[in-house]
Amino acid sequence: QVVYLVTQEEKFLVLLNLIKQQDLNCLMIFANQRYEARDLSVKLNKHGIHCAFLSGEVDQKKRVSVLEGFRSGKIKVLVATDVIGRGIHVDGVTHVVNYTLPQDPEDYVHRIGRTGRAGSKGTAISFASEFDAFQLPAIETYIEQPLPCVYPEEKLLEKY
Repeated sequence: QVVYLVTQEEKFLVLLNLIKQQDLNCLMIFANQRYEARDLSVKLNKHGIHCAFLSGEVDQKKRVSVLEGFRSGKIKVLVATDVIGRGIHVDGVTHVVNYTLPQDPEDYVHRIGRTGRAGSKGTAISFASEFDAFQLPAIETYIEQPLPCVYPEEKLLEKY
């Protein structure tokens, strides 16, 4: 688990660089609001990252189709709200990104639990900006451990 201390303006650039520089290809990204998740998926697609979007507004047939595409590897990046933070099991998820920190600390545990399942290793990356960093103490209390907070390396802040 790692928390990147970023400005709201830096979040997308750091995410994009993480995906491209580390060649992430089985990644789940969580946002708190469906408009954030939808907009994020549109932006990622515009930058050449093939991804799909899931939220409570997506009908069940489409959800099943998107999840099957993600499970099969046809979809490499899945952007979602907490609608899939619980109870969805997808083997092989290597990374989870909390684009926005959840308002409920329990949701943090459910989100990061999508990776590193069944003894596999996984990486949980969270972004803490001026708009949601105040959520960190409650999350740390809930998980009973401090989260390592770091500033992103320079290469993650490089513009394309």
